[in-house]
Amino acid sequence: MNKRKNKINAYDIVINLILILVAMICLLPFIHVLAVSLSNSVEVMKGAVLFWPKEFTLSSYVYIIRRVTFWKTFGVSVKRVILGVSLNFIIAILTAFPISRSKDQFKYRSFFTWYLFITMIFNGGMIPNYMVIKETRLINSIFALVIPTSVRVFGILVLYNFFKNVPSEIDDAADLDGASPWTLLFRIYLPISLPALATIVLFFTVYHWNSWFDGILYMNRIEKMPLQSYLQTILIKEDISQLEDITDYKIIMETNNQTLKSAQIVVACIPVMALYPFLQKYFIKGIMLGSVKG
Repeated sequence: MNKRKNKINAYDIVINLILILVAMICLLPFIHVLAVSLSNSVEVMKGAVLFWPKEFTLSSYVYIIRRVTFWKTFGVSVKRVILGVSLNFIIAILTAFPISRSKDQFKYRSFFTWYLFITMIFNGGMIPNYMVIKETRLINSIFALVIPTSVRVFGILVLYNFFKNVPSEIDDAADLDGASPWTLLFRIYLPISLPALATIVLFFTVYHWNSWFDGILYMNRIEKMPLQSYLQTILIKEDISQLEDITDYKIIMETNNQTLKSAQIVVACIPVMALYPFLQKYFIKGIMLGSVKG
C-alpha cells in the first residue's frame, strides 16, 4: 500500500511540475510584454528588459489614454462582444435544447446534429463570405462581425451534452404537470445549467474579443475596426513618426514603437482577465459536465 502511495505521489509531482512548466511558458511572454510597456524606451532598445521593468515609467499608458483611435476601436470591440455574445447565447440555447431531445420528441435530431458538426470542418471560404457581406451591404457595419459568427457550434455542443445528461425523470415529471417545451427549457433546464451557460459565455466573449481577421477584412476604416484588428495593423506597420497626438516631450523621449505596442496589448488583455475570475468556478464545472457524452 505504501509503495502504491509513493508511486501516486511521484506521479502527481511529475504532473504538477509539467503543468507549472506549461503555465510558465504561457505566462512569461505576457510578463515580458508587461515589463516592456513599463520601461523606458532607452532600456528597451538596449535589450536590457526581460521580466522586470527598467527605469519604470507610465508614459506609454498615458499616451494610450490620450489616443482617440484606441478608444474608438475599444468601443467597437465592446459593442461586438455585447451583440455577438447575446446572439451566440440565444442561438446556442434554442439549438442545443431540441437536438438534445429523444428521437421520439424530435425525429430530425440526428440530421441537425450532423449538419452542425459538418460546419465545424467545412465552410464557404473567405471569398464567398466576403461577397455575401458586400452584397448585403454590411461592409463597415458591426453586423458584419456578429451575424456570420452567430452560430458557434462548439458552444452548442457543450450545451447539448449538458442537456443530454439531465435525468429523464425531470422530463417525465414536467410532462405529468403539463409543462410545455418552453416551460421545460426556461423554468427547469436553464436554471440547472448555470455552469454550462457560464462556460459558453466565457468562450463566446474570448472569441469575439480576440477576433481580428474579420475586422480587417470587412472594415475599410480604422475607427470601424475592433480593437484586436487595430492592434494587428499597428503591430505590423506602425512607426513612431506616424503616431498622432504626441505633444508631450516627456512621452516622446520615454516611449518608442515597442513600448507603445506592448502597452496597448496589455490594455487589450485586461477585460478578459477581469472577467475570468468571476466565471472560473462555473467554467471548470461546466467543461467537465458538458463534455460527458450522453
